[in-house]
Amino acid sequence: MDFHELEAFVALARHLHFARAAASVHTSPSGLSRLLSRLEDELGVRLFERDTRRVELTEQGEAFLSFATESLHRRDDLQLRLGSSDGKLRGYLRVYASVTACYSILPPFAAALSAEHPELRLSVETGDPAEAEEIIREGRVELAVAALPPKGFTDLDCFSVRRTPLVLVSSANGQYGNLALPRDTETAGKASNLDEHLRELLSTVPLILPRMGLARERFDRWARERNIKPHIAAETAGNEAILALARLGLGLGLVPRLVLENGPFAEGLVLYSIGTAFGEYDIGFVQRSTGTGTEAGKRLSAAVRDILKRTYPLGSWHTEE
Repeated sequence: MDFHELEAFVALARHLHFARAAASVHTSPSGLSRLLSRLEDELGVRLFERDTRRVELTEQGEAFLSFATESLHRRDDLQLRLGSSDGKLRGYLRVYASVTACYSILPPFAAALSAEHPELRLSVETGDPAEAEEIIREGRVELAVAALPPKGFTDLDCFSVRRTPLVLVSSANGQYGNLALPRDTETAGKASNLDEHLRELLSTVPLILPRMGLARERFDRWARERNIKPHIAAETAGNEAILALARLGLGLGLVPRLVLENGPFAEGLVLYSIGTAFGEYDIGFVQRSTGTGTEAGKRLSAAVRDILKRTYPLGSWHTEE
């Protein structure tokens, strides 16, 4: 077996979907299937139960996943240590971020990393930002972009780079495209009856909400405090999926305003500002606490911290007290 086979196995174990796993390791589904069959033949066991409808890890697959993950981590750590003698960082910096973060938050960091450490390659996994903190804790990546709670995380270092309010969106041509809600922050801030109006509106209009994460927690708390039982038309992972369903006219979607700014997702949507009803989204980078991990990992972490601070001079590190 080789590292490419291990990477392919780990990708399928995470995605449990051949097309998505194959894309993440830059091969075809048929190519991924051949890699997996070769690995199973070498080990003499079945790692997955799979048919046309599902993919599931076997008991042997669960055990092998620990070995494969640890082997890939040790490879990456070795690459970093081998470069320490000449002061260069080599290998991969694994990053987890949403699609929105990839075009709105990550580019300055990626450019600085490439300029300062050209032999350290960026490996990006995209997904729901609500999962970022657990993916960091699992050791799948060294760095993630996430929505930060007010006091950060008890066990993770957080670097805040941008704040953005939560807003409601709907199809501009749909039945919810002309609601009596403010279209800008200033108007929303001056609306004395905004909370009362939101309470009435969000009790009746179908909503498209994130399945989990900070935005969902804030909405649920707001609804409980007002004794509202909302009509939830859909729950999904990732802000881009919420926008897609809103564009179809299913209802009002709740997303950070940043998702609509300077990106490809705003076409055909109308944005409603809701002031501070659900608070602001504090967006930033998350990594494991300084001083944890191997010596090579600590060196990489220190380099990342230095680049972040210089690339986002208005940003700030904070941890939960």
